[in-house]
Amino acid sequence: MRTETRVKTGMIRKVSTCRLPAVLFVCAMVSGGCGGAQREGSAQGEDGVEGFTRVVNVEVVPVEPRPFTRVIRLTGVATAMRDVLVSAQESGVVRRIVREKGERIRAGQAILRLDDAILSAQVQAATAQAAYAEEVWERRKKLYEEDGVGSELAYQEARYAAEESRANLAALRERLARTVVSAPISGVLDARLVELGAMVSPGTAVARIVQADSVKIMAGVPERYALDLAAGASASVGFDVLPGELFEGSIVYAGVTVDPENRTFPIELTIANPGGSIKPGMVASISVVQEELTDAIVAPRQALVSLEDGHMVFVVDESGGEARAAGRRVRISLSQGNDAVLEAGLEAGDRLIVVGQQGLTDGDRVRVVPGASGEGAAW
Repeated sequence: MRTETRVKTGMIRKVSTCRLPAVLFVCAMVSGGCGGAQREGSAQGEDGVEGFTRVVNVEVVPVEPRPFTRVIRLTGVATAMRDVLVSAQESGVVRRIVREKGERIRAGQAILRLDDAILSAQVQAATAQAAYAEEVWERRKKLYEEDGVGSELAYQEARYAAEESRANLAALRERLARTVVSAPISGVLDARLVELGAMVSPGTAVARIVQADSVKIMAGVPERYALDLAAGASASVGFDVLPGELFEGSIVYAGVTVDPENRTFPIELTIANPGGSIKPGMVASISVVQEELTDAIVAPRQALVSLEDGHMVFVVDESGGEARAAGRRVRISLSQGNDAVLEAGLEAGDRLIVVGQQGLTDGDRVRVVPGASGEGAAW
């Protein structure tokens, strides 16, 4: 029995000895760690076990004061400065087309002409009638005022008849002039709505003229910006179909009431469009300057570590002869996109950790590694 026990014990010891290198290999793999955190340095302890210090790879950016602009971004629609639907003012058949659609036209130029034969005849008759009434009036006037011949009633009748004839002639001449449909504004004849030979009556739409040398941008602004936007504020406008082009303008109108359905108020901007590249109806991206700072401490949002009662950041502190992480409580005053303006906690010259800060604790050793552009990360 003793011999068997010793044999078994020997076997057990033999097996344990064979497994020892594998166990040590697994332990080494676990203690090595992974990711950006590494272990450096070794020291022999009393129990013969080596001690390690964690070193975290981080990327940093230098903190420098810089200008910061906070803008309000809106979506609007471009509309023509003037868009007029031209209507006929007289009845008649279209006898001549003077301008075709797509042509530029000046105010007062003819678009089309209506049949004026009847009105022309009426004007001739009224002209003769007015001449006769004027002659009668002159004779009555001379006889009554100079010779005292005739009654006052006949004198007044001749006077009023002459005035009525003149007025009737002027009205017919105006109607005759309106048989030529003219452009009320300068612009582009965007559409002609009647054809040659068509019968029109007063109020019939015959053409559309669009003036787009400058355009208006219409947008709705959320009511939370009611105190930030007013007439005269500068803005820049871009269009997806015109990449790389920005148009500068200013707000010419800001609504005084808020729409109860969508809780927005309207604004209008005016921008020049000399080349005609902006087409009415295009969707516009509007940026209105809300606030400008000249020397602000700005940090990327990715560098912020959220706490229950605020935010903190980590910077690299080398005052002790080695690079360590130093936590700083910060307060955000403004933000725009990925940028946050910090009122306190950072100073010019600090090296702000922007990659690797998650999981850091104050005093951890760090190693600064190059980012996408030099020392700092791309920002």
